[in-house]
Amino acid sequence: MTDYNAMNDDDFRNEVRQFFQTEYPEELRNVSHRPMFAEIEDWHKKLHAKGWVAPAWPAEFGGMGLDAAKILIFYEEQQNWGVTRGRDMGVQMVGPLIIKFGTDAQKEYWLPRILSCETIWCQGYSEPGAGSDLASLRTTAIVDGDDFVINGQKIWTTMAHDADHIFMLVRTDPDAPKKQQGISFVLAKMDQPGIEVRTITTLSGEKEFCEVFFDDARAPVANLVGELNNGWSMAKALLSFERIFIGAPNMAQNALVQLKTLAEGRGAFADPGFRDRYAEVALDVEDHAALYTRFANQVKRGETLGADVSMLKIWVSETFQKISELMIEVAGPDGGAIGPLQLGNIGVDVLSNFYKSRPTTIYGGSNEIQRNILSKAVLNLPS
Repeated sequence: MTDYNAMNDDDFRNEVRQFFQTEYPEELRNVSHRPMFAEIEDWHKKLHAKGWVAPAWPAEFGGMGLDAAKILIFYEEQQNWGVTRGRDMGVQMVGPLIIKFGTDAQKEYWLPRILSCETIWCQGYSEPGAGSDLASLRTTAIVDGDDFVINGQKIWTTMAHDADHIFMLVRTDPDAPKKQQGISFVLAKMDQPGIEVRTITTLSGEKEFCEVFFDDARAPVANLVGELNNGWSMAKALLSFERIFIGAPNMAQNALVQLKTLAEGRGAFADPGFRDRYAEVALDVEDHAALYTRFANQVKRGETLGADVSMLKIWVSETFQKISELMIEVAGPDGGAIGPLQLGNIGVDVLSNFYKSRPTTIYGGSNEIQRNILSKAVLNLPS
């Protein structure tokens, strides 16, 4: 297997660039929606055959084992060539958790299936009344022989209608004295009696989020990851993985590339005021990427991430919003147009970027909650 970390950065970038440039389907470049797995299945098979599905996973579990600098290069080239996100909940979230907390049997069974997308995952965390205050979740899982019996509701479950498995937090001891206690982390099949999925249409008209209802659904007790009633510590670990993931620089980097394309096509760089504002957001993107590298290196060293990782999510989401608002201004009267604005043979979907940037400061723990975490756990300010 190739040791990509032994390559110099330029050689690695050239190899990644050539692969994305020549192999990624033209019709999937810079799509404005989250594609269903059927749309990207052939592309996923190419990635899987090359061993490039999980850049950050250790090589022993089928990943590329990239260090932080190489991961940034990989993501940058993905963005440069318009490579869409695949069904990555398994790779980005549940996979790292199984690697860290799962049994040998769970690693042997689940990890290859995550890489191959034989299992396609969604995340069952948020509930009505338990979003940023996740510890208030009420979905229950009661042991019945060799199974958990699950009842409750999850909401804002991304692409649940295109998933066949869900990893979820459930309350396994409703009588625990504190709300953070009595919670467990369980894996369940979606295609079974007792699970109903209802899509939620977003502002941009996409069906990306879902409600999921559980009515005596079942999951084997063997699908418990970690210890029973000790899921909150795992939840915090996964939230660290998630905040690394949703705090990755590619979201803002991609928007900046599109802003530059739009500005060049509309002649905006002739305006000194715009150049100043563009330089400001471009520097924010670069500074954020440097901060991301620091946290990514901690993960690669096997270190536990601290509360300061919340800075990533705040920074990238608010930078993304600033860029999307600047795109609306540059587009002028066309800023409210639905669909891509054509600039030669390139299309930039201004309104879609604006819509996508709106919820980024809310999901994954609202930015207000993240600031509270930083003020208490990092700055030691009083409640």
